[in-house]
Amino acid sequence: MIVSTKGRYALRVLTDLAEHEKDLDKRIPLKEIAERQNISQKYIEAIMTLLSKNGIVDAVHGKGGGYKLNKKPSEYKVGDILRLTEGTLAPVACLEKGSPSCPIKKNCRTIKMWTKLDELVENYLDSVTIEDLMKE
Repeated sequence: MIVSTKGRYALRVLTDLAEHEKDLDKRIPLKEIAERQNISQKYIEAIMTLLSKNGIVDAVHGKGGGYKLNKKPSEYKVGDILRLTEGTLAPVACLEKGSPSCPIKKNCRTIKMWTKLDELVENYLDSVTIEDLMKE
């Protein structure tokens, strides 16, 4: 599994929002986030659209608009964000949800290893929150 820039940037943006959200009613302009994170505003727009459509952030467009978190930083699991941005965290295609059944699965000598790795990655990423990232 390689996490794309979309997944990595989504985590950076959410951490940035959490760190700079002093007034819970105030939204943070996209331009400010892009400048602090040194990420193109156009690329962040695509990420924020995905996060907004999935209820991760609240978005208001126009003058006085911007973004804010919908929950506390401690309520956002890194695993959930990466599954949203990446589609899967599975280390091999045969473990991806919805993938066709592997014809050699019952004779595969590596499936147990891949399954254990998948469980370790999922469990670890689900144990880390945006709040944890703020502390690092």
